[in-house]
Amino acid sequence: MRHFHYVWASLLSFGLISPVIANDSIHNSESPTTEGLETPSTKQIQSAQHPRLEALKELKNVKAKDLNVNANATQPESQKDPLQPLNRQVYAFNDALDRHVARPLAVQYKEKVPSDMRGSYRQFRKNLGEPWNAANQLIQGRPLRAAESLGRFSINTITTLGFADPARRLGLYAEEENFGTTLGYYGIPSGPYLVLPVFGPSTFRDTVGLVMDSQARPQKYIFEDREGVYWTDQVLRGIDARSQLLDIEDVLQGDKYAAIRDIYLQRKNFAIAEKKGLESESLFIDDDQDSTENDVPEDDVDTTNK
Repeated sequence: MRHFHYVWASLLSFGLISPVIANDSIHNSESPTTEGLETPSTKQIQSAQHPRLEALKELKNVKAKDLNVNANATQPESQKDPLQPLNRQVYAFNDALDRHVARPLAVQYKEKVPSDMRGSYRQFRKNLGEPWNAANQLIQGRPLRAAESLGRFSINTITTLGFADPARRLGLYAEEENFGTTLGYYGIPSGPYLVLPVFGPSTFRDTVGLVMDSQARPQKYIFEDREGVYWTDQVLRGIDARSQLLDIEDVLQGDKYAAIRDIYLQRKNFAIAEKKGLESESLFIDDDQDSTENDVPEDDVDTTNK
C-alpha cells in the first residue's frame, strides 16, 4: 500500500500531460509555416496549435471565492464548474483511456463471465463495505440505520460469506455510504466540480471523501502484504463497474462532459437531501434495488466510487 501515493501522482501527471502532448503532436505535424505573419495571426496559430495549453491558461482567472461553492446541476457553469478548462482536459484523457482500454475489457468481461458470477462478486464487494456504511451512518447520527447495516453484514456473511443477500428478504435493505456524502450531510460545501484522472467525476469534498474511503476498504488490510492481489482486485472492481454502464452509455447525447457533470451533481445532492429527509421521491434508480444475490440485473449501476 505504500506505493499508492506514487501511483496516484503518476496518474495525475499522466492525465494532465498526455492529452496536451498528443494534441500538440497532431497540430504541429499539420500546422503551416508561420514566417512573415503579423503578431496577431501568429498568436492565433499558436493558440490553434496548443488549444489545451491555452484553455488551461484560463484557470488564472479562477479566484479563491470561486472554490467556495456548493455545486449543483442548476447553477451556471461559471459557478459550479470554474475549473472547466482543466476538467475537460482530464475528461479527454479519461475518455481516451475508456475507449481504448476500459470499455473493451468491460465488454469481454460481460461476454465471458456469467451474470450470476458477476452478481455474486459484486454483492461480495458490497457486503465488505457494510461496516464502513455503518460507520458513516453513526457519524451522521443515524444509529438505527447503522445497526441495520451491521445486521446485513452479519447475516449475509454468516449465511453466504457475502456472495448473496438473504438479509434483504428479512427487510434489511442496503444503503451505500461514503465519507463525501457524510461531509455533505453536515453542510460542508462540495466545492466546484472536479474530474479526476481515472476516477472520473468528483468535487473537492468528494475527493477528500475518496481518500478516506480508500483507507477504509477491508481489502486494503486483508491484502496488506499482497499488493499484487490487492491491485488485481481493484482493477477487477473497475472493470465490473464499467460493465454495468454498457447498456446505458448510448443515452448520453450532445456534450457528454456536461451531461455527466450535471447527472453526478444532481445524484449526489439528492443522496444527501434524502438522508436529511428533504426529498420524498427519487429521480434515479434506487441503489437499494440494485444488485442482490446471484440474480443481479444486468443494468445495475453503481456510480458512487467510480
